[in-house]
Amino acid sequence: MISSVNFDLKSETERNAIIYQFQNFLNSLDFSCQIVVQSRRLNITGYFDKLKEIEDKQKNELLKIQTAEYRKFIQGLVAEGIIMTKQFFVVVPYTLGEVEGGVGRGAGFGGSLRGLRAQAGGAMSEELFNRCRTQLFQRMEFVALGLRRCGLSVVPLTTAEIIELLWSWHHPKEAEVGYYPEILPELVS
Repeated sequence: MISSVNFDLKSETERNAIIYQFQNFLNSLDFSCQIVVQSRRLNITGYFDKLKEIEDKQKNELLKIQTAEYRKFIQGLVAEGIIMTKQFFVVVPYTLGEVEGGVGRGAGFGGSLRGLRAQAGGAMSEELFNRCRTQLFQRMEFVALGLRRCGLSVVPLTTAEIIELLWSWHHPKEAEVGYYPEILPELVS
């Protein structure tokens, strides 16, 4: 996940520096990656609950009415879809066909997979898994470093966060109201 930067608030010199750094970053990549922007209505259900609680506890009638009107106003804004949240991600891919010195190299992706399965007896060996994992983490660090040079913060997602993100893309209505499925501990270990 990547932070955003308000480009319009930067001076022309800062903008040019960001563009130059981003251009250098893109030109330095020797693998493809995707930049994904997720926009959705902001879930502030907890905020509404807190406002309702404050309204109910309010002893001053005028403040109680103002709190109720404010809560209704904010609910109206959210209902119209005006309040949105944006999240930015870079997807760093890695496929088994890219394994350095892998079996079936040059035979295409399918040939590599067949060779890897045959080599591993139907399952990936721990050595091969660790080699692939190391290479993926190296790519992630390379991308993170390049984006940090552009003034952005980068945080790798955990397995649970990736599951929630993919689930929310396929179930946007449920995610908007704060519902997420329970993730079993054995899935994230």
